[in-house]
Order: sequence, then C-alpha cells, then structure tokens
Amino acid sequence: MIGTLRSLMLVAVLTAANAAGAEATRSILSFADLDGWAEDDHGAALSVFLDTCGDLDDPDWRSLCAAARTYEPDAARAFFELFFRPILIEDEKAPLFTGYFEPELDGSRTRTETYRYPVYKMPPEAREAGQWLSRRELLTSDVMKGRGLEIAWVDDPVELFFLQIQGSGRIRLPDGSSVRVGYGGANGHPYRSVGVELVRRGILGAHDVSARMIQSWVRKNPEIGTELLMHNPSYVFFREVSRVAADRGPLGAMNRSITAMRSIAVDPAYTPLGAPVWVEKDGKTPLRRLMIAQDTGSAIKGAQRADIFFGTGDAAGQAAGQLKDPGRMIVLLPIQRAYAMLPDEF
Repeated sequence: MIGTLRSLMLVAVLTAANAAGAEATRSILSFADLDGWAEDDHGAALSVFLDTCGDLDDPDWRSLCAAARTYEPDAARAFFELFFRPILIEDEKAPLFTGYFEPELDGSRTRTETYRYPVYKMPPEAREAGQWLSRRELLTSDVMKGRGLEIAWVDDPVELFFLQIQGSGRIRLPDGSSVRVGYGGANGHPYRSVGVELVRRGILGAHDVSARMIQSWVRKNPEIGTELLMHNPSYVFFREVSRVAADRGPLGAMNRSITAMRSIAVDPAYTPLGAPVWVEKDGKTPLRRLMIAQDTGSAIKGAQRADIFFGTGDAAGQAAGQLKDPGRMIVLLPIQRAYAMLPDEF
C-alpha cells in the first residue's frame, strides 16, 4: 500500500482549518523534495529530538521516542526517513525566519549605584488578574517596592527591556557567578513593538529596524528613549532557574533546555511542539538543517513562521538580530498522521 500511494503523496493537498480558524494547506512530500537533506548532521538533530520527545503524550509520539533511543547517531537519517513523512503546511502569510538568543546582562543580588534596575518576580495580584498594571504604571509607582520581589539588579534598562522580549537570560554577578532567569508571567497587556513605533515617527526606516539599532538609538537619546520604551505596555516578570546546568541552553516552551541552531520557536497552531522541522532558510547565508520545534513566541504566528535560537551572549544576539529571511519549513510528522491527511478516496 505504501508503494502504491507514494506518488500520490507527493501531490496530495489537504485544506483544513486550524484552531484559530485560518485556512491552511498541507502537502505531503518525500525526503527527496527536501533541499540539502542528505548533507545534514542528522545525528545532531536526533540528539536534540531526544531532549523533549519523552514529554510527548500521544501514543505514536511515545513509540517514536522509544524507537529513537535505539538508534546510533550515524543511523539517525534512517530513523527519520523510516518513521516520518515531510509535511509542507502553508497559510496566507509569507514565510519568514527570524532569530532569537539568550541575553547576558551584568548585575548584582543587591542594589548599588551601578546596578539599580530591578528584575522582578511576578506579584500574586498580577498572576490573579487578567490584566494588571501597564509598564508605565508599574515602573512609575511604588507598587513593587519593599516587597522582596527583586531577583537581581542590572546596570542597563535597555538590556533589561530586551531581556523581557527574549523571555530568558543570564545575569553575570560581580563574583563571577551567574543567575539564570526564565519567563515567570506577564501583566496581560498586548505587546507593542517599539521598532514599529520608531518607523511610524519617522526616526528609522523600515529596513533599518533591528534590536541593535533600537538599543543604540535609546542610549543616544536617553530621555526620549525611556519614554519610547513605555510605548510597549506589556511587562514580563521572571523566575530564577536553578536546575539547568550552566553549559545547557535556556528552557523553552516545553520546559527543557533548547539548543543553539537546532531549536526553533514555532506557532503550535500549525506545528506540534517536539516535532522535527526541516528548515530551508534563504537569504545571504542560506541554511538547510533539521531542527526541533521546542519553543513558542508571541510574535511567532503562522504556518511558515519560525524563530531560530542562536545561543547565548552578545555574538549570538548580533547574529539573531540580523536575521529576517524567506524560505520554507517542512514539518516531519509520524507516518500514520501523514497518511491520515490523504483524501478519503486515496
């Protein structure tokens, strides 16, 4: 039956509505359709897949995870080709790859003249409220003071702002140690892009906007820049993450460490968390690589939208901030799920 259906699978297209109601088409491909598939390091992808596959609940995923543990790295390609089929999921949005990273900030456990910008834990009343105080209300009032909600203090409010956008990071302490923080909740207000606002005001051109450009502009214009950051009413709180080893990546949406250049953030309305995803990123530096969907993001919406994790620190941040490329992503799904997408008459 598999042989009979194989040619049909290459062209079969199913139109379906996702949880959000948007129309999406799903095309079942073959591995021969994946540009550069044979040249990738499938063993590296298998290792990252094993980091999170044990947390997948459905029986077919559990069986695949058990099978994956029996494969050596040099047989990883055979594992993926035997148990999965590539699915191209498309909606009305143009494909887009961007990057993200884990920031490193300088800070202290106590407030000093240098370290005076607090990294807050989430207060109980904010957790209970659907929508709490805005960024402006929170930072210009005394509501957070004297409550012991500070995890640490950092030296740069702009880097703290971008730490909130990334959702996790490391804070280097004066004694050489560090504390890792992860997303601990938010105040319930919608995120508003300060980059879009800079373009609207005519300060930057649409093609000039990047995290580095925004940081530079705010630092050069501290008074107006501080006000600009208030344009985003969303405020992210953190929690201290102590169980992740220093040599491991930050926790993703699956509450497991993510891996530089092998983990991506996706829209789970289209791509199941934990699934392998073949990335064909175009642009100045094309990338063909098997990655694992292990994270999500508030700005990652759409069937062909992904955020590539670049790692930790300034170099990773610079590379991630420059990425804004087209291409396509193909989700690898368990073979029975792929067959289930075929029209009934097949």
